[in-house]
Amino acid sequence: MSKIEGWIVLPKQNSWLVLGLIGYVFSIAVGQPVVAQVESDHQKFTTPIPRFSEVKFPASNVKGLLSQSSIPTNSPSVPPYQGGKQGGVTQVTGVQANSTDKGVEVILQTTQGEQLQISDRSQGNNYIADIPNAQLRLSTGDAFTFSSQKPVEGITEITVINLDANTIQVTVTGEAGVPTVELLDSPNEGLIFGITTTATSAQQPQRSETSPQPEQEQPNQPSAADDESIEIVVTGEQDGYRVPNASVGTRTDTPLRDIPQSIQVIPQEVIQDQQATRLVEVLKNAPGVVLGGRSPRDPLNIINIRGFDASNDILINGLPDPTASEIAFGSNIERVEVLKGPASVLFGQGGLGGSVNLVTKQPLLDPFYSVEASAGSYNLYRGAIDLSGPLNESKTVLYRLNASAQTRESFIDFYEHRDYLIAPSLAFKLGDKTKLTLAAEYLLSEGTYDFGLPPRGSVLPNPNGRIPRNRFVSEPDFNQVSNEVFRIGYDLEHRFSEDWQARSVFRTSLFRLRRDTVFPLALQSDGRTLNRGQEDDTEYNANTYNLDNYIVGNFATGSIKHQLVAGFNLRRTDIDYKSNLSLNYAPLDIFNPVYGRTPINPTFTPQANKDRVQQFGIYLQDQITLAENLKLLLGGRFDIANQKYQEPFEQIDDFKQTEAFSPRFGIVYQPIQPISLYASYSRSFNYSTSSGFAPAETDPERGTQYEIGVKADLTDQLAATLAFYDLTRSNLPTPDPNNPNQSILVGEQRSRGIEFDVSGEILPGWNIIAGYAFTDAEITEDNDFPVGNQLSNVPKHALNLWTTYEIQSGSLEGLGFGLGVFYYGDRQGELGNTFTLPGYTRSDAAIFYERDNFRASLNIQNLFDVDYFVSAQNINRVIPGEPLTFVGTISWGF
Repeated sequence: MSKIEGWIVLPKQNSWLVLGLIGYVFSIAVGQPVVAQVESDHQKFTTPIPRFSEVKFPASNVKGLLSQSSIPTNSPSVPPYQGGKQGGVTQVTGVQANSTDKGVEVILQTTQGEQLQISDRSQGNNYIADIPNAQLRLSTGDAFTFSSQKPVEGITEITVINLDANTIQVTVTGEAGVPTVELLDSPNEGLIFGITTTATSAQQPQRSETSPQPEQEQPNQPSAADDESIEIVVTGEQDGYRVPNASVGTRTDTPLRDIPQSIQVIPQEVIQDQQATRLVEVLKNAPGVVLGGRSPRDPLNIINIRGFDASNDILINGLPDPTASEIAFGSNIERVEVLKGPASVLFGQGGLGGSVNLVTKQPLLDPFYSVEASAGSYNLYRGAIDLSGPLNESKTVLYRLNASAQTRESFIDFYEHRDYLIAPSLAFKLGDKTKLTLAAEYLLSEGTYDFGLPPRGSVLPNPNGRIPRNRFVSEPDFNQVSNEVFRIGYDLEHRFSEDWQARSVFRTSLFRLRRDTVFPLALQSDGRTLNRGQEDDTEYNANTYNLDNYIVGNFATGSIKHQLVAGFNLRRTDIDYKSNLSLNYAPLDIFNPVYGRTPINPTFTPQANKDRVQQFGIYLQDQITLAENLKLLLGGRFDIANQKYQEPFEQIDDFKQTEAFSPRFGIVYQPIQPISLYASYSRSFNYSTSSGFAPAETDPERGTQYEIGVKADLTDQLAATLAFYDLTRSNLPTPDPNNPNQSILVGEQRSRGIEFDVSGEILPGWNIIAGYAFTDAEITEDNDFPVGNQLSNVPKHALNLWTTYEIQSGSLEGLGFGLGVFYYGDRQGELGNTFTLPGYTRSDAAIFYERDNFRASLNIQNLFDVDYFVSAQNINRVIPGEPLTFVGTISWGF
């Protein structure tokens, strides 16, 4: 076999850096040693480049690191590059991909291109370059991610991301092997990666290893300005099941391994593979998160995290939004971030268990259009569009429009529902340092309310037998609910320098609920006659206004680095409720129902109240890097919160105000790069009542968390977290033993548990997201319920597993399969622990085919048609889960 010799002209200042890079890549591609040619000012010379097998690389996974006594920062054969920027990180403000006659050229736009040092390696078909002391801050699209899918033949994908707060990672994936890469730095453009596919490389002229190099000058490499731009899609999603960074934990784009708190991100690819169209379907992938006391078929997002209610702790793009518990999730959601534990330091009052952040899709730099259609069991029909791109030639104004419509029935008799969404957004580049995004969304969900079934005859014995799970306990002609919300706001970001920026975010959310229903009460002693009530002309309006202003700064005190976040927040929610209530509607024989009867007593009791909750908070957070492997997180927030509650029929006019300080402390230690050991302490407060139907207590509810854990990057594409926590809720209202008509704040609940999650790519094409949660949530002090009672709807053991495999080559390339198993143990139905929901295991499956811009899938839920119950609302209502269902989806992007 003949030997192959390569030659590349290199700029003088980067020659030693690129020599090693070219040697690694070429030796992988052809399995032979190569020779590189370096051009100086007056002469050319050649130098041999070692084979890939001759170079000792730093380990890129846990196993490799454990086998090494030290971790080199540069390859032994390549002298260290000495051009780093001092006193801060170099900002990369733009990324371009341009075609060349050899392949594609990726340009990292920065004025300090010559100051960037590169540490490169290969893994599988991937060329990976880490650029320390640099940060990706794009002025358009998603600020922290660049992605180009199949830009040229032979290249599957190019991604540029922030690996951590101070490192950019460039990944180039070849179809048949590792692509060859040439590095250049241009004072006018930045750092340039010249990429050639292995197929193109193999076609280069072969030369004898000992033959002299030609003396003629090499042709100049094409520049970005000389080549035709490639159509690329810049999105906010991380392609794959692993997302290394999140903003929900710190308000900055921070690597998960550097945050001393358990955070799980469920990316777009998981949502797409599972065809999840409701938030509770997405959250089944997060251990420790379970459905609360409502039906998964309704638009309500009632969830428990680590045993405690988190329904009012749902954020949209980092802003708390109480209306999100009523209706929020739609086709405009890019990914879901789950923060475990309290977040009062950043977001003010809220629950102790955790928060859920919905990240919406942002306008894209280049044209993108997608249509999707679905059909499934129980007359499910759904359509969606996603349109984006620039509105002017200079690409300083971008737009995105998401819209969808869905109609569905259910296994429950007389049930039907309709859901609509329209979500436009505009992004304006106001100069080089300022960006403004305007966004709005309108969601409407209307149809039948699902009240579930009585426990007796479903999860408890009934002398009359078992109630059919399709039984409808309301009235077909008197059960209509309409939930709608309109949200509009802005996001203004201004960068004063590479190290300092300011951000102002505002959103108004206007929620309207209209409801006319017949609802179930308790079963009579015969076990078959169900008492019912009636709710007529119910109107519930909740308007939320939220303004958040903060600055982010990077600076150093000696050798210690700081990332400071400081800001203030104003939030107000106005609630106006009125209804007519009757508890004397005609009862129903649950085993032989006859519908259409009239109320026994048409007398209604009017209900009404007004509630205003206001909050002002000042917060400060410092992410401190004491050393590269030792980081601290210190934070504190001071809040002033008040509530004005009015109930005209009871002549209640109540006003209360309180102040609260919420501290946060965390530490992260990395004994080796892929392993993070962390510990944290934080406190939360929750002042207003979650329902808006009662006056606030004298003092706020307080929460305390202790957490320790381990985060591990098992490989570059697979990460895991193991967390141990102890949460305590205190100052809970409980009846006064000396005066049952009054309450005292001595109630206490505690949750202790263990959580494990893993997500990412095991092998090319094989993805996984899985987790296990042990949750021991109990009453520790109360005057109503016995100490030791378990909290409702909280299984002690829960397990989730979802995995997919997509064939990577051959005639079946693009064909994939998915399998999921979800287990939930026994749960108590209410705080009195009078009945138990039995545990269950549900299996899901999927088959899909994806080629170029086309995708078709078939998803199967509850593969073995298991009869199970997902939650309990109270002693009178338990909610059955979905039976075997099918959903087929076709989508096309162009």
